[in-house]
Amino acid sequence: MIDTHNDEQKPLKWAVVIPAYNEALTIESLIETTLLLQPTQLIVVNDCSNDNTAQLLSHFPITLLHNNKNLGKAASLWKGFTQALKMNMDVVISLDGDGQHDPNDIPRLLQKQSEHPNKIIIASRKRNPDSQPFARFFANKFANFWVSWAAGYRISDSQSGFRSYPTLLLKNMSNLQQKAQRYEQSFVFESEVLIVAAWQGIYSLPVEIEAIYPEQRRASHFKPFKDIINITRMVAKKLLKKNMNLNGLYHIIFNTSLPHNRMKMK
Repeated sequence: MIDTHNDEQKPLKWAVVIPAYNEALTIESLIETTLLLQPTQLIVVNDCSNDNTAQLLSHFPITLLHNNKNLGKAASLWKGFTQALKMNMDVVISLDGDGQHDPNDIPRLLQKQSEHPNKIIIASRKRNPDSQPFARFFANKFANFWVSWAAGYRISDSQSGFRSYPTLLLKNMSNLQQKAQRYEQSFVFESEVLIVAAWQGIYSLPVEIEAIYPEQRRASHFKPFKDIINITRMVAKKLLKKNMNLNGLYHIIFNTSLPHNRMKMK
């Protein structure tokens, strides 16, 4: 049973944020499944889709936001986060719109979140090079190393967009809003969120899930070569600010335990 109460015994208010760009093949079933879980709010950000995504969403009891032009997933995510903050949510779950995430795993993330309220909970995909395209498998492993080095601890799936965020953390990271607007795709932005959070003493914990690659979905926005270069460039800048963060490199090589949270979120 999910503990949906916070320390003050008030019902936990949780929102799901889904950025959607040309997701007509998968968005309806994704929304229907998510609504069955009865989230406090379901926020979908239509990123100026040029298919019939907006029309398919129009009859659902959700908060539907529209971008006037295609801004990219990172900016759409932040727009959804901002809306959740305005609605005074306690937790925000981010889901991709292409069907790679099973909403039925959300209760497991919420359970973990209730046990660790000041952590980011990541739905960590089981890695299977036989079922996952090799380029993506290699790119994710490579990105995990770099992001973990900069963050200072091992992150099992730094590229998973299926996450649970405490909104108090998002409030403390408002300085990332301009970067969300600048990044074309979310992969660099979501990696940077983990690094910046770790530097504030807020770490992530994994919940293992199955990797899903639906046959009927749009092509992935992830471009292994291009996106890994962009992630590496961002991480390199972060490492230079931390004098290469040799202590963090030690932690991930020897898989030492995490330090205690240093930041108190108010």
